[in-house]
Amino acid sequence: MNKRITSALLLLLLGGQTQAQTTQPAPSEGFQFKKGLIALTGSRYGREAIYTDPLAYQLYTGSLKQPAADAVFGQDEQGREVKWLPVTADSLNRLRPQRNAFRSGGAPAGPGVVAGSLRGGIGGGGGYTYLTYPATREQVALLNIKGNSNVYVNGELHMGDAYSMGYMHIPVRLKKGVNEFYVRGISITAGLEFSTKKALLRTDDPTLPSIRLGESNAALQGAIVVVNMSVTPLTDLQLKSKVANKEVTTTLPAIPPMSSRKVAFGFNGTGVSAKGAQTCNLSLSQKGKLIDEASLSVEATAPGASYSQTFISQIDGSLQYYAVTPQPTNSGPAALFLSVHGAGVEASGQARAYKPKDWGTLVAATNRRPRGFNWEDWGRLDALEVLTIAKNQFKPDPRQIYLTGHSMGGHGTWFLGATYPDKWAAIAPCAGYPTLKEYGSADGVIPDGSSNPLEQILLRAGNQSDVLKLTNNYKPLGVYIFHGDADRTVPVTYARQMRKMLGETQPDMSYYEYPGGSHWFGDHSVDWKPLFDFFKWHQLPVDSTVNTIDFTTANPGISASYRWASVEQQLQPLVYSRIQLNRTAQGISGTTSNVAVLKLALNEFGANKAVKITLDSLSAIDYKTASASDTLILRREGGKWSQTDRLSLKQKGPHRNGTFKDAFNNRMVFVYGTTGTAAENEWAYNKARFDAETWYYRGNGAVDIISDKAFDAARYANRGVVLYGNQTTNRAWNSLLAACPIQVSRGQVTVGSERFTGDGLGAYFVWPRADSPTASVAVVAGTGMPGMKAANANQYFAGASGFPDFMVFDISMLRDGGKGIKTAGFFDNNWSLTNQTSTK
Repeated sequence: MNKRITSALLLLLLGGQTQAQTTQPAPSEGFQFKKGLIALTGSRYGREAIYTDPLAYQLYTGSLKQPAADAVFGQDEQGREVKWLPVTADSLNRLRPQRNAFRSGGAPAGPGVVAGSLRGGIGGGGGYTYLTYPATREQVALLNIKGNSNVYVNGELHMGDAYSMGYMHIPVRLKKGVNEFYVRGISITAGLEFSTKKALLRTDDPTLPSIRLGESNAALQGAIVVVNMSVTPLTDLQLKSKVANKEVTTTLPAIPPMSSRKVAFGFNGTGVSAKGAQTCNLSLSQKGKLIDEASLSVEATAPGASYSQTFISQIDGSLQYYAVTPQPTNSGPAALFLSVHGAGVEASGQARAYKPKDWGTLVAATNRRPRGFNWEDWGRLDALEVLTIAKNQFKPDPRQIYLTGHSMGGHGTWFLGATYPDKWAAIAPCAGYPTLKEYGSADGVIPDGSSNPLEQILLRAGNQSDVLKLTNNYKPLGVYIFHGDADRTVPVTYARQMRKMLGETQPDMSYYEYPGGSHWFGDHSVDWKPLFDFFKWHQLPVDSTVNTIDFTTANPGISASYRWASVEQQLQPLVYSRIQLNRTAQGISGTTSNVAVLKLALNEFGANKAVKITLDSLSAIDYKTASASDTLILRREGGKWSQTDRLSLKQKGPHRNGTFKDAFNNRMVFVYGTTGTAAENEWAYNKARFDAETWYYRGNGAVDIISDKAFDAARYANRGVVLYGNQTTNRAWNSLLAACPIQVSRGQVTVGSERFTGDGLGAYFVWPRADSPTASVAVVAGTGMPGMKAANANQYFAGASGFPDFMVFDISMLRDGGKGIKTAGFFDNNWSLTNQTSTK
């Protein structure tokens, strides 16, 4: 697709573009795309590992024909022709098709017919926009597109701006001649910005704390995006901040070539004495030479007002924030309310929706972004990080911890409440939907099932997201359901569904439908007095008083324990495990389902006490405590339960249980291969950069991207590793994966005794770092260029998408969907392959 075409032919293909469209702008000018071609190419992405994209398939296999007005791209599922049709920008520079431009499949439509899912954003669409830019010389530009999921720039894949936030600025290299842009999305805006600077500061997506008057403000931290516009790494960078004449200089990490990174910097707010917006001036320099300057506005808040506070996340080492509505007076331990926001809402706005509570502090986490991960995956981890920070900072009464949220945060409340039922005294979902299998969101719904055994494995990897299978976990909680009865965004039927499901089993539930209430009917959509009165009536009981447990989990690596019992290992990976236990003065009895290893804390029995354990009507275990803090670990094997030693950290367990996504944690580092062919090495770097761009956009994140030559196990100890390439192309492979039963090299994949050959195979799999008790390695691999390109899509960043421990597929998946999956499954508890955990 890098054919040279003349300007005259370009004009013909795009329906006669004006001369202004094809004239090279001056370096200081910008360029706005005004014309292009669009086609409903039929791509399908969503909340699962399988994706289809006919255009990407043709691009990767070299069969994609040059788009031209009215040229046929292919056929839709009904066998109708899909054509490329011209599109012209409207007054807002949106390349939006006419309302009657399409029928389904891309054929011309009759009056009033609108094609479905035209936007082509995350999880939707199926449409591509084709743009070109004729450059008179090789140069670097900054690409900004809104309303797209990704874009191929002369074949290089980059992240898009699906939510049209405007802050996705991508440095791209333009070649002399015609440059091609295949944009996954329709109804987009697109432009180029030109600069002679080798690095730029971008101020439209900062992460900032508040300057809190009357508090210590000498060591505040913010974050800003630095763009490397050069083809070499940027090192020895310093960022100087100046607020009210107080200066702080921060040394920055390296910025890889033609990439951007959100970097943390320090600033001193002690010179600020008045509330309101304050200017923070920034200057970027390299070895003392000024590169770029910019300024930010930082809010100074009065004592008692809601504020934002930043922290370094242990997920990736990036700077994140949470917001607080403080308690007016602090006269000792009080309550803590964790509030989780809806889609598109900032945590700062969420906190401001609540009036201060005289009996507790409200803290709003971010989910890493206003949309982020639906409070699952890394959104879940963000909520837990903030909860831990808030407990340490505000020292609440441990019996008075509460959870609430609105819309997507209502789902977050249902999900976090069911996943960690021993953390909350009560929960209150407002205008929430319980599960992404029914409601979905921007990434679509989680599929409810499949007749394909391999796809069933993939879906099982997301079992922890099915809240409806975890409703017994709500039993010990107070549950307050609040919903407007006229809500058209999240219909009240979801609240009624949960009321019906819980009605016969939930001993402590209150339900209220707000008459005439829409999705948002003012701050009392969340700050509802009866809701907080309900909270006030509830306290977390202490462990000594909890003698009955009914707990379900799908993944011990996400949620293993309730109170004094913990599911340490499962018999079948990621099938639901349930424990129903009763504790008396004589011992513990009950039933288990899908539990291989169970841990019981016996501290309530005291020292030198005879304890009888009877599980599943099997032979009883007699045990005598040695101390008042004994822990008993039991293994089910051969039809009986028996005492066993503490599990080795080398085995699976709550500390590290897979799946593939597990490695994207522990301050992970992306390691790309350099020992392959030029094309393989280029793919590895571009794929690592694409994942970093996506992680930044979805998760407000920042990650180290390094070559295999730069990877040193000691330097990156206990950090997650994401490895790009294969055994042939990445020199870090053998040091990290020598013992792994899955091996990928040029031309073949072996999974235990199974062997697959060809250059079109791709693979994702996870493996524990042998030199770490907690960190894992995630591998994104291919057997050749077609297979590597097939692994390009990073659906693993879609919230709640299911990825097992391993999956192997070939490039035909992009065309045929699940038929392209070769094998998928889970390692057993010893990180070995067994017949029970792999399906072919």
